[in-house]
Amino acid sequence: MNLGPMEIGLIILAVLLLFGYKKLPDASRSMGRSMRIFKSEMKGMKDDDVRAKDEARTTPVTGQIVAPSSVAGAAPVDLEAEAAAAEARAAAARAAAERARTSAASADSAR
Repeated sequence: MNLGPMEIGLIILAVLLLFGYKKLPDASRSMGRSMRIFKSEMKGMKDDDVRAKDEARTTPVTGQIVAPSSVAGAAPVDLEAEAAAAEARAAAARAAAERARTSAASADSAR
């Protein structure tokens, strides 16, 4: 595709007729901002790709999972006793919340 001076002149004339000479500076300014934003986003995406490739090259850290009973000096844990104690604490908290709710409701109705 070969653009000569006649074709370029026709394109400029069409743009001037479409937008008008008053709106042309604003249109070009917003086009420049859009291009700047687009370029910075593309650069950011490239930087993210480079960082992701660098992270992918690193070797993961491997470790061992140690069971709680094999820890030296630790007493064996009674899970059923802990669960029962947690249930008792939850029941006490529910009862306290219910008492607070009823006392607040009775105070509101007394007003």
